[in-house]
Amino acid sequence: MQSTQVSPEVRRGRNQLAVTVVLGHTVKHIYNSGLNSVIMAAIKDDMGLTGAQFGLLSTSQRITSGTTTMLAGYLGDRFANRSGIMLLISLGMMGISFYLLGSAPNYWLLMAVMLLVGIGPSLYHSPAIASLSRKFPDRRGFAISLHGTGGSIGEVVGPVLVGGLISGTYLVAFTWRDVLHISVGPALFFAILIYLMMRNIPTAATDIESVGEYFNSLRTLLRRPAMISLVAVTALRSTGQSAVMAFLPVYLNEELGYEFVVIGLFMSGAQVTGIVVQPIMGWLSDKFGRKVVLVPCTTAMGLLIAALKFADSEALLILTILAMGAFLYSLHTIYIASAMDVAQGQAQSTVVSLIYGASFLGAFSPWVAGVIVDRTEISNAFIYGGAMVIIGAFILALTNLPRTVNQENSG
Repeated sequence: MQSTQVSPEVRRGRNQLAVTVVLGHTVKHIYNSGLNSVIMAAIKDDMGLTGAQFGLLSTSQRITSGTTTMLAGYLGDRFANRSGIMLLISLGMMGISFYLLGSAPNYWLLMAVMLLVGIGPSLYHSPAIASLSRKFPDRRGFAISLHGTGGSIGEVVGPVLVGGLISGTYLVAFTWRDVLHISVGPALFFAILIYLMMRNIPTAATDIESVGEYFNSLRTLLRRPAMISLVAVTALRSTGQSAVMAFLPVYLNEELGYEFVVIGLFMSGAQVTGIVVQPIMGWLSDKFGRKVVLVPCTTAMGLLIAALKFADSEALLILTILAMGAFLYSLHTIYIASAMDVAQGQAQSTVVSLIYGASFLGAFSPWVAGVIVDRTEISNAFIYGGAMVIIGAFILALTNLPRTVNQENSG
């Protein structure tokens, strides 16, 4: 039986760590959501891209995102006491790559820079979440859910902020290139701030000392059936989610004729419920088990994604998006906590990188959805996305997940 006793050294500074990590995650998602929810749709409209061309832009970002995540897993375990530096690099690279994206003169250079855009944000999750997991072994699901809540707040703010800037809601109308250019300043400011906030927080030691040990720990994790299932389900969920999040803004713009500021409000609405639901789901999964939360919620997410195609009124569309938002990012944090349970507290950055890296398997999903859109209609991207998530829920239902610490101690 595992113990819930946490040493004073582990507890020291953990609340400050939580605040810092959540703040950084909020900033990261303001940028990501502004790009993916509004700026990408503006790029497609401005440059007259086909569905396949547009999907390939999103795919290029996800390719480097997945591969960088695996590197971040090794670095997060090898240099656990330097997490602040990693977060500084993550947010700094993000701002610089956004500036370069705004300067790209044609489609092919846009796609090349999108490869760079995928690197910065992907360096964030592994050291941040692993630090939380080490500091909160007794409340892992809840702590990781708080990290996710910061991301959801960023997902709410980003589309509204960027949509308003492009539409001229805030007195002056900016182009999508202008928004990307001015974004570098705040990114560098928050990168330095997060580093300064983290530099004096003691972190738990790690047992990964070399690249060889990293890959040994990775092989050990992948020998566990539950871990393989979680990787597969995460890949399927990512496949479905990336398709819908790429084409929902395009659908709202091209099929329903909404302005970019309204599209921003819709995409923000997709995250509002997640801010409230995410910590509740984390607490429930700690108390009653991960699977009790994951299976019904993953199934509901898949059905709601598919239901977007049939939402034939504005009110129904809004309700569907709000309900879907309860699961979009909330579930991911519970998948990570489940993987931490399977790993039994070992190589925690490696575990985070493995689950985030599983999203790489869905990297080509926006392009596949784009091909479907070009041959049929935009709303069929939602049927494709929903089906992928539901298949993942079925696999998860057949998977045996370990009991949480709280379950063990409650008998």
